[in-house]
Amino acid sequence: MCICVNCHYVDRCTTYNAVEHQHQQLHLTETPDFEAVEPTINVNIRPVEDEIEMEWDVVGCLSFKEEVGKWARLRPGELIPT
Repeated sequence: MCICVNCHYVDRCTTYNAVEHQHQQLHLTETPDFEAVEPTINVNIRPVEDEIEMEWDVVGCLSFKEEVGKWARLRPGELIPT
C-alpha cells in the first residue's frame, strides 16, 4: 500500500500526483506545490490477460509526515487506494 494515504502532504505532493496519473485516477489537486525528498516507489508489473498492468506504490519518503486518515478525509466515502 502507498504510504501517501496517511501523509500530511498527500494533497500537495508532486510525487503522489504522479502516482495518481500512473493509476489514471482523479487528482487530489491539479497544482501540487510540495516536492517530496527522496521518495521510494515500488512498481509491480504483472500480465493481466493480453495486457501488462503496473501498480505504483510509494513505500518510503524522507518527507513523510504521518497524518493517519488524511486521504480518507479528503475523499469521504471513497475506497482508499491500495
